[in-house]
Amino acid sequence: MDILNHLDFATAFRELSPELGQGLLIALEATLGGFLLAVILSVLIAVGRLSNSKIIRGILVVILEIVRGTPLLVQLVYMFYVVPLLISLVVQFMIPGYQFQLNPLFAGILGLGINYGCYLSEVVRASILSIDKGQTEAALALGYTHRQALWSIVIPQATRQAIPVFGNYLIMMIKDTSLLAFITVNELLLRTQAYASQTFLTIESYTILAIAYLILSLPLSQVVRLLEKRLSTHV
Repeated sequence: MDILNHLDFATAFRELSPELGQGLLIALEATLGGFLLAVILSVLIAVGRLSNSKIIRGILVVILEIVRGTPLLVQLVYMFYVVPLLISLVVQFMIPGYQFQLNPLFAGILGLGINYGCYLSEVVRASILSIDKGQTEAALALGYTHRQALWSIVIPQATRQAIPVFGNYLIMMIKDTSLLAFITVNELLLRTQAYASQTFLTIESYTILAIAYLILSLPLSQVVRLLEKRLSTHV
C-alpha cells in the first residue's frame, strides 16, 4: 500500500505523453514501410515457390528456413550492425577506407519487411493454391498467357482471401516495432526507457506504454474481425 501511495501517474502521463506521441509517429512509419515491403515480398516469394524452376524454389526454401529459424530481434540486430560491416568489407576492395552505414529506422523497416514477408508468403501461396484451376483455364481460353492469368486473375483473388490474415500480421508488426529500440530507433519503448531512467517513475511509465499499445491494437483487431466477416459474406 505504501508503494501505491507514491505512484504518480498524473505526472508521468503529462510528461511522457508528448514523447510517446513522437515515438508513435516513428512506430507507424516503421510499420507502414515494413508492411508494404512485406506484402510485396510475400507475393514475389509465393509466385517463386510455385514456379517451375527448381533452382528458384530451392533458393527461396533456404531463405525461408533461415528467416523462420531465427528470432526477429536477432535479424534486426544483424541487419543494423552486421550487414553494413559486410558491405563495407566488400566495397573496400574497390574504395579503400569506405564505411557503409544504415539508418536505424531504414534497417528496422528492412528487417520487419523481410521477416514478415517470409511468413506472409505462405499465406499468399496457400491462397493462390485455393483458387479454382478452372479460372486459369478459362483465362487461357480467352487468350491470356499463363503469366497474365496469374497476375490478372489468380493473385487479385488470392490477395482478397488473405486480407484478414494480413490484418492480423499488421497488428503483430505494430507491437513488434518495440524491438526496434534495440537498434537505437527512438520509438515508443526507447523513449519510455529513457524517461523512466531519468524520473524513476518506472511503474507509471511502462504501464502507460502498455496502455498505449493496447489503444493501438484493440481497435485494429476489431476492424480486422469486421473485415473478415464482411468478406466471408461475399464468398
